[in-house]
Amino acid sequence: MSVGPVVSDNSPLVFLWRLNLLSLLRDLYTEVLIPRAVEEEFLKKFSTARRETLDSSPWIVVVDLQDPEKIAEYPLDKGEAAALVLADEKKARLVLLDEAEGRKVAKARGFTITGVLGILLDAKKKSLIDMVEPNIIALEASGKRISKSLRYKVLKEAGEAD
Repeated sequence: MSVGPVVSDNSPLVFLWRLNLLSLLRDLYTEVLIPRAVEEEFLKKFSTARRETLDSSPWIVVVDLQDPEKIAEYPLDKGEAAALVLADEKKARLVLLDEAEGRKVAKARGFTITGVLGILLDAKKKSLIDMVEPNIIALEASGKRISKSLRYKVLKEAGEAD
């Protein structure tokens, strides 16, 4: 088993919150660290409801960066950059990240990454959810863009497509 914490960017939190599945983070990873910048992004919309969610989700731990100046080293938005700085500082075993540019930078810097679809796949494999497809449909309805090829690949891996 890998050591080190799991660190998340904002988008996996938002999408799991929309699905009412943030508890999957606890069930899959025990604890997830987020930098203060990600907390601020998460709370920009629906701040009261999301604050209540964070307050009732002790497995999501807000962490201040040891060296916030390092954010400038990443050509990404503040939350993504802060998540990668935190992942580096804490020697994270996994970074939860959905945006294409952030994933590209994270891979180039040697981080192991997954996004909300990977989280859903892992949850199904561990019998934490029954099906992935209804969640993909809900994600798409809430504004997440998923290519047809990625959708098919995920559903195939989940055993929900031929």
